[in-house]
Amino acid sequence: MKIAVDQDKCVSSGQCVLNAMELFDQRDEDGVVELLEPEPSPDQFDNARRAAAACPALAIAIQD
Repeated sequence: MKIAVDQDKCVSSGQCVLNAMELFDQRDEDGVVELLEPEPSPDQFDNARRAAAACPALAIAIQD
């Protein structure tokens, strides 16, 4: 699995962090998503998918 984020689409809702704090963070100055782990381990796949599904701006793309 590979994860990509589009910071230009991000609306800073924080749903990614709530669902997968080991994979995502938010910039302090504006709350925009930061990708911590673009190639997560298999035990993180479900959290990554939940984070992508929860993103209201569809700023997270997952490639299996």
